[in-house]
Amino acid sequence: MNVPMVGGFPEYRPRRLRRSAALRAMVRETRLDASQLVLPMFARSGNRERRPIGSMPGVFQLSPDELLKDATLAHQAGVPAVLLFGIPDQKDAQASGAWAADGIVQQTVRLLKKELPSLLVITDVCLCEYMSHGHCGIVHHADGKAEIVNDASLEILARAAASHAAAGADIVAPSDMMDGRVRAIRAQLDAEGFIDIPILSYAAKFASAFYGPFREAAESAPQFGDRRSYQMDAANADEAMREVAMDIQEGADMVMVKPALAYLDILRRVKTEFGYPTAAYAVSGEYSMIKAAAAKGWIDERAVTLETLLAMRRAGADILITYSAVEVAGWLRGV
Repeated sequence: MNVPMVGGFPEYRPRRLRRSAALRAMVRETRLDASQLVLPMFARSGNRERRPIGSMPGVFQLSPDELLKDATLAHQAGVPAVLLFGIPDQKDAQASGAWAADGIVQQTVRLLKKELPSLLVITDVCLCEYMSHGHCGIVHHADGKAEIVNDASLEILARAAASHAAAGADIVAPSDMMDGRVRAIRAQLDAEGFIDIPILSYAAKFASAFYGPFREAAESAPQFGDRRSYQMDAANADEAMREVAMDIQEGADMVMVKPALAYLDILRRVKTEFGYPTAAYAVSGEYSMIKAAAAKGWIDERAVTLETLLAMRRAGADILITYSAVEVAGWLRGV
């Protein structure tokens, strides 16, 4: 039998692996699975409240009863976890709604864990939604200038995280980017007996234009300035590695890169250099761009969404936080 030779070696014909769908699936290097998905959700007070978010088609601010309905459907579709954000009725300069025992997140966590005990409930720990000024920390005004005070913010963040744990949260996820907040939260959790509650740190969170629609969803736009003094510069990759290293040293059990798609290089480095469970957050701007282009008929929403999530997995993400989680779970089942 004559075997075709190329340069002294048998000719390799990879196209043979592409002829069979079953074989392609068998040798696929990177896989998407519903078990990797987390659905972000926005809770607000009330009953039978379902407020659409104009810049995020298909996403709503939900009262706890409505959120429970959607979380149940997501869980039945195969999505194992939700990430909760809270929208309080009242905001103040101390973010008191963030740590109140009857706060909107705390109420919603208790309801979810009562009715859906197998659902993994992750809570976002930040202050911006609860602050009257929309920033992620305490603000000090002096000489006509406003300054975000890092250390004074840590106590409030730690109290908020502990209150989420007391309500039944399975994981707390600090997103504020204050220096030292993971250490402060870990110490508070341990002091209150929540030694087994893991921390998913937004370790490499960049000051990104991709967050635009989220500001509407969470009603958290800063009333002055921006968040560049405490979130990361998009130009700085090495700084991201230092931030991740510090959070791990302070007690983070899992780390996150946010946004995801424009920061795949960071995601890859984080996973390669640290080997920790790593989450990628496909943020509001990424979601809304795909939705808008799909509505125009310019792209295939299903194909593009799955391809972007596959890119995050290929870069190293273990956990995929996406507003499309329910749809993705269905697509992966062939629905």
